[in-house]
Amino acid sequence: MPKYIAQIDVMPLKALLDPQGKAVTGSMKNLGLPEIENVRIGKHISLEIEAASKDAASAKVDEACKKLLCNQIMESYEFSILEAK
Repeated sequence: MPKYIAQIDVMPLKALLDPQGKAVTGSMKNLGLPEIENVRIGKHISLEIEAASKDAASAKVDEACKKLLCNQIMESYEFSILEAK
């Protein structure tokens, strides 16, 4: 069965306050980088999956995001799938 690699980005919803991002934005000004603003901090997840097809791999990754990797009340996610070499 082919292997695929998923690259997943999970970010706080835009409507919610991002305390880490706000703190980093404030620090940018202190570091002499005032042109950097609206920092949002999330997480990046990389995983390998065996599946019959790219579509099947995508469905499994979507399920994993919804059930475990992302809190959909506070976060959104997007991912890409590539065939492993």
